[in-house]
Amino acid sequence: MVQLVDKDLLALQQMRSAVQTAKEAQEKFMSYTQEQVDKIVKAVADAAFEQSGRLAQMAVEETGMGVAAHKKIKNEVGSRDVYESIKDLKTVGIVKEDHLNKVVEIAAPFGVVAAIIPTTNPTSTAFFKTLISLKTRNAIVVSPHPYAVKCTQEALKVCDAAAVAAGAPEGLIQCLTLASMEATQQLMSHKDVNLIVATGGSALVKAAYSSGKPAYGVGPGNVPVYIERSAKIEKAVKDIVDSKSFDYGTICATEQAIVVDKHVVDLVTRELKKNGAYILTDEEKKVMEGVISPAPGKINPKVVGKSPQFIASLAGISLPEGTRLIIGMETKVGKDVPFSLEKLSPIFAMYIVDGVKHAKEVCLDLLNLGGRGHSLSLHTEIDAVAREFAMEMPVSRIMVNTMSSVGAVGGTTGLMPSFTLGCGSFGGNITSDNVTAKHLLNIKRMAYGTKEVQLPKHSETTVASTKDELVSEVINNVSSSTNSNIDPALVQNLVSEIVKQLTK
Repeated sequence: MVQLVDKDLLALQQMRSAVQTAKEAQEKFMSYTQEQVDKIVKAVADAAFEQSGRLAQMAVEETGMGVAAHKKIKNEVGSRDVYESIKDLKTVGIVKEDHLNKVVEIAAPFGVVAAIIPTTNPTSTAFFKTLISLKTRNAIVVSPHPYAVKCTQEALKVCDAAAVAAGAPEGLIQCLTLASMEATQQLMSHKDVNLIVATGGSALVKAAYSSGKPAYGVGPGNVPVYIERSAKIEKAVKDIVDSKSFDYGTICATEQAIVVDKHVVDLVTRELKKNGAYILTDEEKKVMEGVISPAPGKINPKVVGKSPQFIASLAGISLPEGTRLIIGMETKVGKDVPFSLEKLSPIFAMYIVDGVKHAKEVCLDLLNLGGRGHSLSLHTEIDAVAREFAMEMPVSRIMVNTMSSVGAVGGTTGLMPSFTLGCGSFGGNITSDNVTAKHLLNIKRMAYGTKEVQLPKHSETTVASTKDELVSEVINNVSSSTNSNIDPALVQNLVSEIVKQLTK
């Protein structure tokens, strides 16, 4: 018990020291020019890209999740593609000037960024968050997932060495190596941390929002994919299987449930089997449900990022050689329906629907269960159908005729390359964007006066003059009255008293 307490104390001490070091380095970084910043960012991106394969292997070995070849692609997206998307962004000094309206915009960093890294993408997310932080002259303090400390730390060592060699102040990139939830919690509320970028479970994201600091967090992604009857079935199914099996389903934008029109279900089923999908029997599905979710609404961590063969072995099911994913036919949606949950593994639910209206109902149910605001995918040759879904579904990204997992992070689409995908107010987030460097900037605005405003003149009427006018008016009316019994002096006293009471 004493050892646990000592470990937490050491972790807290390390965290406080890391924040202090990062703050001091960031204050030096403030004086760097755009050219100096860009040189550092390019050096880091190049070094990270070069080490993508080695770090991918490290991540798989340490976490036991995913596929090394696929994690290498993630690392390449998190380094090269992210760099290409931000390299021309102005982040130092005057970034925009409107000569006509005489408004000047000036970039300022947040300061120290606390970055929470998930176990599913431990190195690619570290690359991504480091690059967008350095591009905006912020320092970064990273809290790795407890099951991915070594690979995340190694990724940051690569970044740090490249940054310092390119002229960055030492200490700009910090990594907490002593896994401690208490240290992570206190990091997020530390007085010298200026922004939180949290990628992880719902509880961690809620903690980030409760810290009292500005925070970008992301919600879960229970992504439905709809195969509409006009879709090019062969390509659609290949995209879906490739996407779902990519890194064993560990990207949060990966499809979780296939929603297929009844008119093409036979074609879809045939193509799924051709592409390595195994459809469970009713008996096998029942056993698999207990493996996926031992308790209602909770996913078994043993299946996350694992191969279909490993998952099947947990259920005592033998799969044909070459199986790439497992499918269970489903009709219901709910916390007590394991196949309808976000599974982060090569396991699919498959629903059969009758037309677009029915498909929207099922997709909405799935999103409401746990994916509001994140993403939706569909395959259709009718643009009006795609637009209908885009208009009506409560999601921030709609991928059409592409792999959802890679498309959402900008790999196969024109979306901004990012490993932090905002869910907007649908999912309780502040942004619906793919978070990138621009989100880590304060923009100051200097504005010259360009027009004159004439204020109306205000003439004050004193209470005394108002009272005198009122008394005079009443007396005149009384004097002209035919009732000679009314005493004008009495009227004057009464009016004066009323006005006095009203003006207290």
